[in-house]
Amino acid sequence: MGAPGTNTVTLLEVIRGLAGSSVETIERGKTIFFPGDPAERVYLLRRGAVRLSRVYESGEEITVALLRENSLFGVLSLLTGQRSDRFYHAIAFTRVEMVTAPATSVRRAIEQDASVGLLLLQGLSSRILQTETMIETLTHRDMSSRLVSFLLVLCRDFGVPGSEGITIDLRLSHQAIAEAIGSTRVTITRLLGDLRNDGLVQIDRKKITVFDPIALAKRFS
Repeated sequence: MGAPGTNTVTLLEVIRGLAGSSVETIERGKTIFFPGDPAERVYLLRRGAVRLSRVYESGEEITVALLRENSLFGVLSLLTGQRSDRFYHAIAFTRVEMVTAPATSVRRAIEQDASVGLLLLQGLSSRILQTETMIETLTHRDMSSRLVSFLLVLCRDFGVPGSEGITIDLRLSHQAIAEAIGSTRVTITRLLGDLRNDGLVQIDRKKITVFDPIALAKRFS
């Protein structure tokens, strides 16, 4: 089935309308795909957050992007053909809901309607920006600066403004934060405790509220 050909169609509608598309729900902490898995499907994140990372020969795993709602991923199969393998490790950072479709159906839709290709390109552009931001975050050698930078990224991408500040709309364990920025749970617990004691953040049932992002950024700039 081809994708609709109007200019007002969304990427979600395109993916959902393709032959072989489906909706998948993945629980927090579960792997969506591993490096080396066959790259056969394309994913659009509907709810939650997905962590994309690279695993290096040393065994170190580095986060390359933390994807938010309406992010497109798993697109390598569109570029290199059906026989390609996954490059990244994709894991559900929270409970996620995704719409997914076979790469063959997506390629067919692009061939039939150039506007579909444009929508995919716009989705990929957003992904590239997210990756660049994450790389900038992880270049901080000082772990407290790295944590602050990560919290500011989360405020931007997952923040909900409220009377007390910006609440990051994710339930984040100290272990999950540590894994995302290449630290340890003990270090993250200590650093978050310092931020809380300094009146910069509040943590309630794994939800972090940043009282003033500008003050947080200035404190550790």
